[in-house]
Amino acid sequence: MDLSPAFRRASAKDAPEFADAAHRYRSASAFRTGADVYDAVRPGYPPEVVSLVDGFDRVLDIGAGTGKLTTLLLDAAHDVLAADPSPDMVRILSSRSIPAWRATAEATSLVDAAVDAVTCAQTWHWVDAAAACTELDRVVRPGGRVVLVWNNLDVSHPWILRLARIMHSGDIHRPGFVPAVHAPWTITSELRTGWTQHLRVEQLHDLMASRSYWLRSDDTIRARMTENLRWYLFDRLEYQPGQLLPIPYRTDAFVLERTQRT
Repeated sequence: MDLSPAFRRASAKDAPEFADAAHRYRSASAFRTGADVYDAVRPGYPPEVVSLVDGFDRVLDIGAGTGKLTTLLLDAAHDVLAADPSPDMVRILSSRSIPAWRATAEATSLVDAAVDAVTCAQTWHWVDAAAACTELDRVVRPGGRVVLVWNNLDVSHPWILRLARIMHSGDIHRPGFVPAVHAPWTITSELRTGWTQHLRVEQLHDLMASRSYWLRSDDTIRARMTENLRWYLFDRLEYQPGQLLPIPYRTDAFVLERTQRT
């Protein structure tokens, strides 16, 4: 597919870039609304991710969103708690009878040594990693672990790369990226896999509308994004209304365990 130069290069970043902590907070705060759309179109996670907490009973899912990973952990018979800073996300979690409250990775509101493991899916780039590592050291029991997970649109496919640009998908990390972690935690193993979600062509607008950039934008910017996406899908790619499309994802997961103190 012939793409203009503006869309030829994928991100080479290990994480989204923010000007400062206030910028990161404003971007993350966009998710105070939009939970229903998020729940309808955001992808789940492959089963290999859940296997990373096999043998750990009580699991806290931080930044749980609407429960994309949380429900998979429940299905695997874990004793699951969920926390998210967004009241709209917690609304959906609570409607599913999942014990959930508003909190962040930096301040979970749990007592010391409360859980056996913590998962953070599509979350870590929104947090202060140093502060979060300190808090997770406090709440995870000795011998426990933390699992960080990302779904990234697989922009090795040229049409997905351009789609990601149009949608302003700023959370895409380069292949092979490694997240920042701090003592006492260290990365002890990685999972890198690919899989496919299927969406109707019209649902790609909702996928765009589930992004922080859209949620923070005014009506003028949203109208421009909508027209750009319409042109790309129906004029440029000539997809048909109702057509089911394969959306390739790359999942990257990291197991964190404590460095042995000497």
